[in-house]
Amino acid sequence: MDKILNTIWLMLEGTQVTLEIFTITLAVAIPLGLLAALARISGLRPLAVLMEFYIWLMRGTPLMLQLLFVYFALPMVGIMLPDIVAALLAFILNYAAYFAEIFRAGIQSINRGQYEAAKALGMTYPQTMRRIVIPQMIRNVLPPISNETINLVKDTSLIYILAMNDLLRVARTIVQREFDMTPFVIAAVFYLVMTFVLTWIFKKLEAHYAKYDQ
Repeated sequence: MDKILNTIWLMLEGTQVTLEIFTITLAVAIPLGLLAALARISGLRPLAVLMEFYIWLMRGTPLMLQLLFVYFALPMVGIMLPDIVAALLAFILNYAAYFAEIFRAGIQSINRGQYEAAKALGMTYPQTMRRIVIPQMIRNVLPPISNETINLVKDTSLIYILAMNDLLRVARTIVQREFDMTPFVIAAVFYLVMTFVLTWIFKKLEAHYAKYDQ
């Protein structure tokens, strides 16, 4: 029992790194993705093309490759970043691109008649987006956002390639040292608990935004 408790304690320390990467990535990538989506559908052609290229690049290359590029390539041009910052930069840029496409699809799914009705009421474009379009868009995109958020929890395990002691790396280290598979089982439980909590939160959010019926 003491051995199991000690293993859990060590893995809790690794979970702190996992949760740090997850929380900061989500907090920054969601608003950044929304801004990218708005730029993508804006009437400014150069900005829209730039955002389209950014989204294509981030979605078209593996996250692991992006992590390696940020960690190893940037120092070659004189940009030195701490491990945690390098990991966060790659995760944020990657997930913001995915969120941008989700938000773009959500915004474009709103009936154009609602824009015209808002304009008839004297609302400006920013007011229309904030009061009419975005609340409905959020309701529509919650399921895919939920899926991407759960994927983010699991993708945090990729930071092992940067030698950071996240949950999975700690579990693997213990397994290699003690030849005991128990840490992998405990790690699976940790991931399942995190995804369960996220699923519960998104169900509550979906119920909240269900009042915005078209």
